[in-house]
Amino acid sequence: MKKKTTVLLEGLIFPEGPRWHDNKLWFSDMGAQQVMTVDLEGIVEKIVHVPNQPSGLGWLPDGRLLIVSMVDRKLLRLDPDGLTEVADLYNLASCHCNDMVVDNQGRAYIGNFGFELALSAPFKKAEIILVTPDGDARIVATEMAFPNGSVITPDGKTLIVGETYGSRLTAFDIEPDGSLSNRRVWAALENAVPDGICLDAESAIWVASPTSAEALRVKQGGEVTDRIKVATQAFACMLGGPDRQTLFVLTANNVPSEMPEEPSGRIETVRVDIPGVGLP
Repeated sequence: MKKKTTVLLEGLIFPEGPRWHDNKLWFSDMGAQQVMTVDLEGIVEKIVHVPNQPSGLGWLPDGRLLIVSMVDRKLLRLDPDGLTEVADLYNLASCHCNDMVVDNQGRAYIGNFGFELALSAPFKKAEIILVTPDGDARIVATEMAFPNGSVITPDGKTLIVGETYGSRLTAFDIEPDGSLSNRRVWAALENAVPDGICLDAESAIWVASPTSAEALRVKQGGEVTDRIKVATQAFACMLGGPDRQTLFVLTANNVPSEMPEEPSGRIETVRVDIPGVGLP
C-alpha cells in the first residue's frame, strides 16, 4: 500500500532546511525571512528574522544556531543578543548560498546556486565552501552542479551532497582538516532531482525531488526502494520525531523567487520503517 503524508503545518511561503533538534523540527521559511520551529502537535515558534533569506541550519558544539543567509552570502550565528556574522562568503560563492550541513566540530559545508536562477541566467557550476567555527572560510570542492542538500555519515568520514542540476548524489571523504577528497558518484537518479536529503540507519538516503513531486528513498548505486508522492513539489525532507522514524517533507507549489498570492508551503509527515542517523 502506498504511504500518504499528513499535513502538520500549512500557510508557509517557502519552507526549507528542516532539522530535528531539541524535540522540534527547525526550518527556514525563506519567503517569510524567518527561522521557525514546529513540534509534533503543530505548535509553531518564530526564532529569528533573517532579512536576506535564511536557508541551511546547523548547530555548534556549544548549542548556538548557525544560519545560511542566502542573498548576501553570509554565515550567521544566533547569539543570546541576536545575529552575529561568522563569515562573509561573497568572494567565494558564485551566487546565492543555499543549504548546508554542520559537522560535530562545528565546521559548516555550504553550497550555492552557481548562477542567477531567478533571472534565468545560463547554468554555471558552483562551489562547496567550508567555514570553521572561528570564521575561516575556504573552497573545498568545485565544479558542482548546484550543490544542495548534504549529509554526513555517523562516523563523520563521508559527506554526501545532492547535485540538483546533475541529478545525482555525490560523495566525498572528509579529511581530518575538513578538506574533501575521493569525489565519486554515490547514486545517479532517473526522472528525479535531489533538493534536500537525509540519511537513514541502513545507509539509504531520502531525497526530496521537486520535479517529480515526491520523496524517494535511494540506496548507494541508485536503487529506489520507496516513493512517497506529494500534491505539489517536495523541496526538502528530514527524519525526526522521538525515534527518528517520522519523515518530514517540506512542500510548496512555487519557487523561492516567486511571492505567491496564497502561501502554499506545507510541512507534511509520514511514518517510515528505518530511523534517521548522521547529520543533519
